[in-house]
Amino acid sequence: MRCEINRYDNVNKISGEFSGAFADLGTFLPLVLGLIALNHFSPQGIFLGFGLFALFTALYYRRPMPVQPMKVISALVIAEGMSLGMLQASAILMGIILLILAYSGIIQWMAKQLSPAISIGIQLAIGLQLIWLGGVMMSETWFIGLLAFGLLFASRYMPMQYLVMPLVIILGITWQYTSGTTPSFNFTQASAWQLSWPSIDEWGSAAILLVLPQLALTLTNAVIAVSAMAKDKFPEDAAKFEPQQFAKSSGWANLLLAPFGAAAMCHGAGGLAVQHHFGARTWLAPTIFGSTCILIAIFWGQGIAGALSLIPLAILGSLLAIAGTQLAWSKRFIDGKPFCIFVIFSTATTCLLINTAAGLAIGVLLELGRHQWLNVAKMNK
Repeated sequence: MRCEINRYDNVNKISGEFSGAFADLGTFLPLVLGLIALNHFSPQGIFLGFGLFALFTALYYRRPMPVQPMKVISALVIAEGMSLGMLQASAILMGIILLILAYSGIIQWMAKQLSPAISIGIQLAIGLQLIWLGGVMMSETWFIGLLAFGLLFASRYMPMQYLVMPLVIILGITWQYTSGTTPSFNFTQASAWQLSWPSIDEWGSAAILLVLPQLALTLTNAVIAVSAMAKDKFPEDAAKFEPQQFAKSSGWANLLLAPFGAAAMCHGAGGLAVQHHFGARTWLAPTIFGSTCILIAIFWGQGIAGALSLIPLAILGSLLAIAGTQLAWSKRFIDGKPFCIFVIFSTATTCLLINTAAGLAIGVLLELGRHQWLNVAKMNK
């Protein structure tokens, strides 16, 4: 009996690593496949970049730290039909900025200025945005999206819970194939892989149009927030998860891999939340993900392209909505002090109504005001 329990636990752990490795596909695939199908960028360069970054992450952190496209940059490049040079220039510039902030110690100072309430507020706003985007994607075929979301949400209460997510994706591909529904992506015009470099004009345009909008989100969600979440999920390894470490790993990855066709990449609190939710606990999850990306890059062809195009957009939307749910929720909503909750919702509301930078500023101003009020109150006693 004891052997059977141990065997069940081992199977559950391994299945959790596999499930968690691909739990962030709702964020990853729509942006990555959009860059390949709509902008016609090289799939080999993009997947190889993510694969190498994920393998480095596995070796460096020894935990399931997520590897994601930079959302604002990727979305704007897709929406505006920008060139590969613009994408490369933005990634290289982001890499340089992150490295300067990390090695100068400025990122550590910035992290200390952010209270947990501000960080939770930013996570709430981003989580709600992911839920909304997931809902939009699920609306392609509501019954598939809602069924997938329900299964994924309830998976934590099921036996062999970590097998549910791969099963949902397989069933989704099967439905797409047998129903004859038009695939969401077409990769016939993807370009060949080649080494390239941005033009002089693309550097300035990328800095203004792509880097500035992305910077606040990266510093908060992909550096500071993911640092706080990683320390909470894996407190025994907290020393490895300082903000400057995440700035360094993202910075070097973008600086070194962008010239080879990689997209702008980062870590992310939402990715960590959903990977942990689906069972990722060790270096094995990013190793599986990274190895898969490298194999896709090496063996890219109509077979792989066809298989990826068969993943229903509604399934990806359900994964994205689950990631948003995990990121948005915090126990501070229940046990937080009134002013803490006020800061959380003020920060989140400003992020949603204006942008992340404005939300960050409002949160910092509220916390500074509280500290000033407390100091005056102490002086008057």
